[in-house]
Parts: sequence; structure tokens; C-alpha cells
Amino acid sequence: MLPEFKSIFDLLKAFPTEQSCIDHLERLQWNGNPVSPFDVSSKVYKCAGNKYKCKTTGKYFNVRTGTIFDNTKIPLQKWFLALYVFSSHKKGISSHQLAKDISVTQKSAWFLLHRLRYAFDHPNFKKVVGGEGGIVEIDEAGIGGQSYYKHSNKKLKNEDGATISGKTSVIGMRERDGNVKAMVVKDRTMDSLLPAVYDNVAPGSVIMTDELQAYQHLKKDFEHHSVNHTAKQFVNGMAHTNGIENFWSHLKRGIDGIYHWVSKPHLQSYINEFTLRFNTRKFDTKSRFDLVLSGVAGKKLTYEELKKC
Repeated sequence: MLPEFKSIFDLLKAFPTEQSCIDHLERLQWNGNPVSPFDVSSKVYKCAGNKYKCKTTGKYFNVRTGTIFDNTKIPLQKWFLALYVFSSHKKGISSHQLAKDISVTQKSAWFLLHRLRYAFDHPNFKKVVGGEGGIVEIDEAGIGGQSYYKHSNKKLKNEDGATISGKTSVIGMRERDGNVKAMVVKDRTMDSLLPAVYDNVAPGSVIMTDELQAYQHLKKDFEHHSVNHTAKQFVNGMAHTNGIENFWSHLKRGIDGIYHWVSKPHLQSYINEFTLRFNTRKFDTKSRFDLVLSGVAGKKLTYEELKKC
């Protein structure tokens, strides 16, 4: 059983060698019973050098195979250090800074961070929010730079000032004092927003939104309350969206302050990053660290796949 680590020094004491990292990852993934990534029902033979053999397919594998650590020469010690820094820093870390911290190239650090974001899309936070009588705050946000900072050849038609038209639309749902789910949507119309709500909010929930017309249709299936932000109304009895707006502030400050710019194809992975960090805000450092490591299996991501995004 590893002790709690609250600093990089504690982390290095917990994982002093590459073998200690391998042993910890095997405990989390297999709990003493290695499973073949090629055939989960196959008998497995232990071989030398931390390798295993799948009896059914005859293929060799190790604890990295089929995970975010697959086919990389970066030692697990550096991966663990990167995960610790990345998951514990409230606003994340840039690839340039991480490259200096763990002594890899910026390109390798960028790829490493995207693999970690892939693992941050954790099954623990995929379930619907709310439930019978549970209060869910829903709001949408526009992610992207303001128009007057863009080059003229990158502006959309009739785009000017701080308009949301040139930004990427994102919808977020936060169970009051609980977890957040957020995802990129096509736009802020009813056809884009309502399916996201019905897919991610449990029946019987009490929904809080702003005055956006698209949300008024929720009254047919949910108890629905709203506030009128246009009229400077931010609380209406029990109705407010302060919780989900708090998440937006974390997301936007992180993107603006650390990453500066995020492309639309990769935006969802950054949202996953901030969502997991927000949803584990009450976890201790080691629990969050192990939670991410427990979700790396079956999440192989190649550089070529990432470049296609």
C-alpha cells in the first residue's frame, strides 16, 4: 500500500525506480491476475522482463499494451511525474513547461498531455447527472477568442467585437454541489442543446437555466426554473446557474492563462481535462492520480490519429 503523496518529493519516494511504476500499474489494472488485451478470456503466461504471453493468440504483451503508455519510449517514471503535475495543477500545464520539467521535447510533451487528456475521459463521470428531485444547473458558453483580436482573414462573415457567433459552443450540466458534464455542441439552438440535456440529465431532475428560449421546451418533461440574465437577474428564489458558471470560469481561465489557444477539433479533450479535475476537487492527490491510472486500459492513441483531429 503506497503512502499518500502531497509533493513531487513524495511521489519520487513512492516510485524510486521504473520497476516500482510497473508494479503499481499492474496492481491497479490487474490486481494480481494479468489479463490479455488481445483476448480477455485467454490464459496468460508470465515471461521474463515484465512480459506476458496470451495463450489464445500467441502474442506477447506488458502492462503498457493497449493503454495510453503503449508504444512510447518515455519511462513510466516520467509519465507518473507528468500525470502528478498535470492532474494536481488547477489550471493544467503547457507542453513547453512540461517539456522542461521532465526533460523531453516539446513535441513529446504535447503528445503525452493529449494522451493523458484521453485518459481523463473517465467512465466514472459518464453517468447522467441529477435524478429524482436532484437540482441540475445548465448553461452554455462560447469558447474562443474575441473577434477584434483575430486577423481579418480568419473572421467569419459579419463577425465583430465579442460576439459568440465566431466561438465554439459548449453546454454544461452541473448537479448542484456535485459533478459536471460538458460537451461541444454545434450551436446554441434547440436542436443542438436539448438532445444533450436529455442524454445527460436523469428524468425527475429539477433544472435551472437562464432565459434562453431553447430551454423553455424542457418544461414538458422536467420541473424547470430560470433566471433572466439579460435583465440582470442572477438569483430567482432557488433558481440560479452560479455553480455551472463557476466551472466555466475555471475552464476559460485555464485555456486563456495556460494554453492561450485551443483548436476546435481538440476542444473536447481539454474540456474532459477540466471536467475530471473539477469533479475530483475533493479527492486527495493520490486518489486522483490512481483514478486516472485505473482508466488508461483500452485507450491507445497514436500520434497519427491525434494529428487527424
